[in-house]
Amino acid sequence: MDRKEMRKVLAKLIAKAWADARFKAKLMADPASALRAEGVAIPEGMRVDVFENTDERMHLVIPKKPDELSDEALDVAAAGGKYTWEDNNCFITW
Repeated sequence: MDRKEMRKVLAKLIAKAWADARFKAKLMADPASALRAEGVAIPEGMRVDVFENTDERMHLVIPKKPDELSDEALDVAAAGGKYTWEDNNCFITW
């Protein structure tokens, strides 16, 4: 699954968590199992953490550093990356 597809899937799961308190509780308590039940491939042994942003708390997730970056991506990273904000979430793209 590419990054764009994964964002769509995760957006649907977030919407489901907002609408269904039981699903949200399961997602918070056992994320890997809840995601697998929704068809998301999670490798065995992979730890998945779920955090909820609030008005008082925001979580910053530092993505895994890529093994290689294109020259264009290096230029963007050197310039500080591209930051976008959506609903109190900061997305940094290289």
